[in-house]
Amino acid sequence: MKPRAHQKHRILRGAWRAFLVLCAAGAAAGPAAAAETAAVPASAPADCPRCPEWTESQKPFRVYGNTYYVGTRALSSILITSDAGHVLIDAAVAQAVPQLVANIRALGFRVEDIRLVLNSHDHFDHAGGLAAIQRLSSAQVAASAPSARVLMQGHSDPDDPQYGSLPRGPEPLAHVRVIRDEETVSVGPLRLTAHLTPGHTPGGTSWTWSSCEAGRCLHIVYADSLSAISAPGFRFSGSTNYPSAMRDFEKSFAILAALPCDILLTPHPEVSDTLARLKRREGGAAPDAFVDPEACRSYALAARSDLQKRIAQEQPSR
Repeated sequence: MKPRAHQKHRILRGAWRAFLVLCAAGAAAGPAAAAETAAVPASAPADCPRCPEWTESQKPFRVYGNTYYVGTRALSSILITSDAGHVLIDAAVAQAVPQLVANIRALGFRVEDIRLVLNSHDHFDHAGGLAAIQRLSSAQVAASAPSARVLMQGHSDPDDPQYGSLPRGPEPLAHVRVIRDEETVSVGPLRLTAHLTPGHTPGGTSWTWSSCEAGRCLHIVYADSLSAISAPGFRFSGSTNYPSAMRDFEKSFAILAALPCDILLTPHPEVSDTLARLKRREGGAAPDAFVDPEACRSYALAARSDLQKRIAQEQPSR
């Protein structure tokens, strides 16, 4: 067996063992916990080649104040907590939901207390677990209008740059609350504001809120993906299915560069150096490792540069 294949099998075995442990815990803890194990799939599907990577476990941790990271090593899921209920942003792939639930419990919270589930964009690696989390918590799911349509129909539309190349869609949801640009949603004292940041998908949405710790309140931004990734043949500089792609990207760059931003989080944690920052903080050398007021501007600038390179590649050679 090749080393890479061996690693994938090892990770899948680990995920399966974690699932069995969760099943055993659910059986011992009673009907509510047992219902959790029934709400999620036990193993990765054959058409999800990156699921072994995307379901690799990550110990949950506090980012700042009442904001916690409960996702996997490769896919972010963010929990914002209050005594009146919690908000969850993104739910990774469906096969990661047992880990998300276990991470939430390990922090001392209950998935049943999640009142609102928000989405960055509708690709299955960030929205695949939404339906399972909704079943477990009875929470309301909210997203932008384009994303809400995809989440309810269970597959992307032709205006998605990656249309036709994604191996699967998210499990369909019966109802999704449609969020407008600059709309603020609330759960008890929690207030989160939506910023429509399309480009990567037509419905891309970034979320902002404040978290406080020891009397110090900081602006946190969960910025949606800004990568110009597409299916073969798609041109950001001239798509008939998504003719506003370039304008949308430029709008999103401007929005994110201008947001009050003390801490940046992203759907793929490596983009915002989330786990590297955690390592520096745990090492004691940088207690404020997550705080970087320039992070959002730097993120927007880097994404604009990458888009320009992509557009240059789309131009016919002379």
